[in-house]
Amino acid sequence: MAKREEIVSMIDTLAEFKELKNIDKETMISVLEESFRNVIAKMFGTDENYDVIINPEKGDFEIWRNRVAVADDELEDPNLQITLTEARKIDPDSEIGEEITDEVHFAKFGRRAILNLRQTLASKILELQKDSLFTKYKEKIGQIIAADVYQVWKKEILLLDDEGNELLLPKPEQIPTDFYRKGETVRAIVQKVDNINNNPKIILSRTDKVFLQRLFELEVPEIHDGLITIKAIARIPGERAKIAVESYDDRIDPVGACVGMKGSRIHGIVRELRNENIDVINYTANVALFIQRALSPAKISSIRVNEEERKAEVYLRPEEVSLAIGKGGLNIKLACMLTEYAIDVFRDIDNAAEEDIYLDEFSDEIDSWVIDALKNIGCYTAKNVLALSREEIIERADLEEQTVDDVLGILSAEFEDDETNE
Repeated sequence: MAKREEIVSMIDTLAEFKELKNIDKETMISVLEESFRNVIAKMFGTDENYDVIINPEKGDFEIWRNRVAVADDELEDPNLQITLTEARKIDPDSEIGEEITDEVHFAKFGRRAILNLRQTLASKILELQKDSLFTKYKEKIGQIIAADVYQVWKKEILLLDDEGNELLLPKPEQIPTDFYRKGETVRAIVQKVDNINNNPKIILSRTDKVFLQRLFELEVPEIHDGLITIKAIARIPGERAKIAVESYDDRIDPVGACVGMKGSRIHGIVRELRNENIDVINYTANVALFIQRALSPAKISSIRVNEEERKAEVYLRPEEVSLAIGKGGLNIKLACMLTEYAIDVFRDIDNAAEEDIYLDEFSDEIDSWVIDALKNIGCYTAKNVLALSREEIIERADLEEQTVDDVLGILSAEFEDDETNE
C-alpha cells in the first residue's frame, strides 16, 4: 500500500508540475505512460503486451497485461504466456490459445522498479521543462520582458522571471551606466536563445536598437497602431540615439507624435535608457535630404552624394562643422549609422560661400515647394543653384522651364545688386 501511495504521490507531483510549467494534459499522460513502459520493458524485455491507463484527474493509473493461455507443461515465457490453471483462476471459462488479461500492481514489482520509475519520470520532466523553456523564449525574441535581479556578477547579471526561470544579461548588453541591486526589476529584450546540449540559455539586451524600437512602440500609440513607421535607428547606448520615423497620413506629424506634448512620451524612454539623448527626425527616401536631417542640428551648405558607393561629401560653413561632428564625433557617427552612408565633412572655405545666401531667405519671392525641390537635389544656398546649369536643374529638380528661369533670375539679380553696390 505504501508503495502505491508513493506512485500516486508522483502523479500528484506531476500534476503540480503541469500547472507551473505549462505542460498540457496530453503531454503529461504521454510522459507517464512512456515512463511506465520504459520500466516494464527493462524488467520483462518488452512492453508490447501491456496496456497502461493513466487517469491524472484522479491521480490514479492501471496496468493490464495480456498473455496467451497454454498447457501447464508448455509454459516458456511467463511474461507472454499463462498456464491454463492460472488462467481459469482469472476467468473460469478460459481455453488454451485465448488471450487472458489481468491487472498488474506496479507496487509488487519492488522498490527497484519504483526507483527506476522515479528516475525516468525526473529525466522526462527535466527534458520537457527545458523544451518548454526554449520554445517559450524562442517565441519572445525581440520582445520586452521584465525580470528580477537574482545575482550580480562582474561579467553578467542573473535574473529570474516570474516562473523562476534563469535569464542572463551580459555586461556588453547592459547600458554603461546601468546599476542594479538584488531584487530590482530589469526591463530588456530577449536577444537570443541558445540550446546547446538541450540546455536553454536566454540572453537579454538593453543595448540592442530593437530595445529602443520596442520602447517607442509602447509609448507611442501611433507606432503601435501602424500609423507611424520606424524606418531606421542608430544607437550609441547610454550616450545618444537617432531614430527616423515616417507617417503615411499627412495629418499626423510623426516627430511631434513621438516626442509628445512637452516631451511627455520621449521622457519615459530617455529615463529607461539612463538619460540617453534621442533625436527623432523625419524619414525621406531622398538621400541628400535624409543625410541633411541626420546631421541635424548642423546646417549644411551643399552635399555631393555617390549612391553607388554609398558615400556623401558634405560642405558646411566653418561654424557648423563642430555641430555636424558633435561631441566626441557622436553626431556624425550616428548619422552614418542611420543613413548607412559614409559621410565626409568639409569646411566650405570659398570666400564667395561666406557671401552666399540660404534659399529660405528668398521665401517671399520663391514658392516654398520650389525651394524644397531645390533642397532635395542638394541645393541649400543661392550659389549652390547658380553653380548648376539650367538644364541640370530642370532635369534633377523636375521643375518647369519657366519656374527654373524665374528662380535663376531672382537669384542672379541678388548678386548683381551686390556687385552694383560695391
